[in-house]
Amino acid sequence: MAHKLASANAHITADVIEVSEFPEMAQQYQIFGVPKTVINDRVEFEGALPEEMFVKQALSAAQNGS
Repeated sequence: MAHKLASANAHITADVIEVSEFPEMAQQYQIFGVPKTVINDRVEFEGALPEEMFVKQALSAAQNGS
């Protein structure tokens, strides 16, 4: 979903990390399940969300960063 948003908007970027290759990131972000989405280090959620809920979370992160 993050990549779908990134392809639709030039102001959004998305990266996928294989957490087993970066254990320090797994510890930093307390990753216990996948997928885990972290937006601007402000909003985090685990699991696959429906598109509408994912977009709401992304907008929340953007608004909290202003």
